[in-house]
Amino acid sequence: MKYTTILSIAGSDCSGGAGIQADIKTISALGCYAASIVTAVTVQNTCGVKNIYPVPAQIVKEQIQAITEDMQIDALKIGMVTDESIIAVIADFLSANCFPVVFDPVLVSSSGYSLVAPEALHAMCDRLIPHCTLMTPNLPEAEILSGIPIRDIEDMANAGRHILTYGCRSVLIKGGHLDGGDMTDILVCGNTPEDIHRYHSAKINSANTHGTGCTLSSAIAAYIGQGVSLPEAVGLGKKYLTDALFYGKDVTIGKGHGPLNHFFNPKKLMIK
Repeated sequence: MKYTTILSIAGSDCSGGAGIQADIKTISALGCYAASIVTAVTVQNTCGVKNIYPVPAQIVKEQIQAITEDMQIDALKIGMVTDESIIAVIADFLSANCFPVVFDPVLVSSSGYSLVAPEALHAMCDRLIPHCTLMTPNLPEAEILSGIPIRDIEDMANAGRHILTYGCRSVLIKGGHLDGGDMTDILVCGNTPEDIHRYHSAKINSANTHGTGCTLSSAIAAYIGQGVSLPEAVGLGKKYLTDALFYGKDVTIGKGHGPLNHFFNPKKLMIK
C-alpha cells in the first residue's frame, strides 16, 4: 500500500497563505501526501512581500536527492524558482526523471514588480519549461513569456500557443486579471480549436485571495497524481479553488489579503 505522493518545489511563505505552505495544505486537503523542497525563504504577510532570500542551489539539490532516493513521486508542482542556479538544478533533476510536472511561474509581484532577472528567465524558458506537463501563468506572466499583450480570450489563446513553442505540453492561462464577473481560464494543448478548453466560474467577491495561484497549481498536480486526465484535473482544480475562496471569504486573518479556506471539506489520506 502507498500514498499518492505530490512533491512541491517552491518558496516558503511565513504567513502560511501562499507558497509551499499553501501547496502542502492543498495537497493534503485533496487526500494526497505532500513532500516539499524549499527554494527560497520569503519575508511576507497578508499585506505583501518584504524580502526574498533564495536557498543556496546546493541545498536545493541535496533536498531533491534526499526525497527522490527515498520516495516515489506521482506528480510534481514547481512554484517560485527565481534563481538561475536553482533552475539549473531542477532542470537536471527533471531531465533524469519522468513524471507529470505542473509549473506555476512566479515572475511578477502583485504590485507589478519583476521577481526574475533576465538571465534566470532565459534559463527558465530554455531548460525548465521543456520538461513541464502544464504551465499555469496568470495574465501578466503570460504576457512576459509570450510577448503578447492580453486583452481578451483570443489573446489568451494566442499567448498559450506561443508559450507551447518553449516545449511544454500544455498551458493554462488564468484570466483572473480580465475585467468582468466571469472568471475564464484557457487550457491550450495544441494549435487546433479542439486543443482549446475553456473553464468558467463566477467571480467570488473576497479580499482573501492570497495564494490562489499556488493553490490551483497544487490542486491540479494532486488530481493528475491520482490518475485524472489533464483537462478534468484542471476543471476539478478550478472548482476546488473556487470553493476554497467561497468558504474563506468572510474570515479575517491579518490586515491585508488573507488566505483561502483550504480545509473546507478535506479528504482522508488516500491509500492506493
